[in-house]
Amino acid sequence: MNVMEYSAKEMFQQYGIPTPEGYMVTSPDQVQEVLFPVVVKAQVQAGGRGKAGGIKFAANTADEAEQVAGEILGMDIKGHTVRKLLIERRLNVDKELYLGFVVDRSARMVRCLASAEGGMDIESVPKDKLFSYPFHLEDFLTTEAITKMVDMLGLCGVHNDAVVEMAERLYKLFREKDATLVEINPLVITHEGELIAADAKLVIDNDALWRHDDLPAPEDEYTPLEQRARADGIAFVQLDGDIGVIANGAGLTMATLDALRSAGGDGGVFLDLGGTDDPEQVKKAFRLMKDADPKVVLLHIFGGITKCDTVAIGIRDVLEEECLEAPVVARIKGRNEELARQILKDAGLIAAKSLREAAQLATEAEGGEC
Repeated sequence: MNVMEYSAKEMFQQYGIPTPEGYMVTSPDQVQEVLFPVVVKAQVQAGGRGKAGGIKFAANTADEAEQVAGEILGMDIKGHTVRKLLIERRLNVDKELYLGFVVDRSARMVRCLASAEGGMDIESVPKDKLFSYPFHLEDFLTTEAITKMVDMLGLCGVHNDAVVEMAERLYKLFREKDATLVEINPLVITHEGELIAADAKLVIDNDALWRHDDLPAPEDEYTPLEQRARADGIAFVQLDGDIGVIANGAGLTMATLDALRSAGGDGGVFLDLGGTDDPEQVKKAFRLMKDADPKVVLLHIFGGITKCDTVAIGIRDVLEEECLEAPVVARIKGRNEELARQILKDAGLIAAKSLREAAQLATEAEGGEC
């Protein structure tokens, strides 16, 4: 479960991690005569809010802040309607850092990430400017690793101890909340010398939600499309990438996303069909993907219980009923695969024989090369 920024910051505060003073509103008339100058931030499950106009500054008055709030509320940001805003005191930024912890599934470990290049996508940071240290869940950073992290961040004096203490608190939250990702980007050092989490990202393991009654209601954190998928019994996650993935099975879905990453692609929306070959369920799934509006769709089906030709018929039918602008790359393997492949070819899909080829074709299509 992706936790909204305002909820994540409330949890940060519970763990002693400083965040900017602020409050959440759902309408412009809730803006208060405090904290100026302020930053007004859309609360949606999508990246790139700033570029989309979902983060704006207001200088000196509540009237100005109300006007800005009215401009942002109701906006559509990557398919997410803005219904909540976080209004915070604007920080006097001296330096922006990055600090986070993530589950490294391939290594079966936790990985600490830190960089002096805060405020940008961590995946865009050059490797020589990124501190990356794997460790087992029950452990933490060694003394040597802490020294390397502090050196990488370019800190000195009192900030050394402050960032180490913040890392300890952040990891405590990570463990106790069963998170798969927690990050501060940017972690700001202000002109006044304060260390403050200017942004907060927190992802909780869905399988652990039953242990956390204190977490916000999941329905409040799901996008409208994710809520629709849940109502239809479909596993659907909406992220920031431009390639939509439809696969049957959680393992196959993750393998497909890994293959895309290796090919240089950016997997975003992904949908797990599970073991169904019900044409109606396949149609619902494909309509969800259509409404998510990715640049390209990668379809990866491995037959077993699922009959590939039945899945292909469902996809063909929905493509005949509704126009899907994005190109579709398909790799289908298993029971009745030759018949299924022919059905998809006749429907105008791009066929691939291997996962590597499918990932490469999808990546090329994302860049407009197909």
